[in-house]
Amino acid sequence: MLEKFGDFVLGKGFYIVLFLCVATIGVSGYYLFRGLGGGPEVTEPVTGNPTVILPDSEANGPDPVGPFTQDPDKSASGTEEVTDLEQKAESDPAEPSQAEPEEADQEPSGPVVYTWPVKGEILRNFSAETLSLDPTLGDWRTHGGVDIASTLGVEVVALCPGTVSEVYDDGLMGTTVVIDHGNGLSAVYCNLAGQPTVESGDTVETGTIIGTVGDTAIAESGMPAHLHLEVSLNGILVDPSEYLPDR
Repeated sequence: MLEKFGDFVLGKGFYIVLFLCVATIGVSGYYLFRGLGGGPEVTEPVTGNPTVILPDSEANGPDPVGPFTQDPDKSASGTEEVTDLEQKAESDPAEPSQAEPEEADQEPSGPVVYTWPVKGEILRNFSAETLSLDPTLGDWRTHGGVDIASTLGVEVVALCPGTVSEVYDDGLMGTTVVIDHGNGLSAVYCNLAGQPTVESGDTVETGTIIGTVGDTAIAESGMPAHLHLEVSLNGILVDPSEYLPDR
């Protein structure tokens, strides 16, 4: 029995030793592989939250971003620039637009100058309420203006500055020129010759020639040659002699 076992060992011993060597090399390689790159063998299920260990550079995280702070030097410089601009705006007031009228260049208007339309005596006075004898019709009636004696063909001039508003032929008072003298003042020049020297829209000054004395007023044909002058203020007839300067 022992002799057979000994023969078996001697006969198979070489293979047994070879197997043990191969097994030893395999086990050594397995543990060597685990030590170099293989992870630990998980033998139990993970039941809790896994703990992740980060490297120091990642564990610390990125640097926190703090609130923005302006460079004090730049802030002070910007404040100085704004202050300089404000001071310059206060010291240099805006120039007036060219479209705006400059009151300093406008000269104040002086008093209105009046003149007699013709040189002559008053033949018939103004009487808006008191009746007077009409030499042409021979009755008593009011008279809305003054009749200033003159001569046929004598030049008639504007009482004061204004704008010609109407030129027409009246059936009773003849050739008539109406001038708006401004500020509600208007004058009517009647009994002119047939061709006045002005027309509607013309601007006149004190003493501007507007026509000549005529005999076109049928309602006053019984009187000597004259100019019939009426003046109204804000639409109400007033005494023309109040606007005629002393002579």
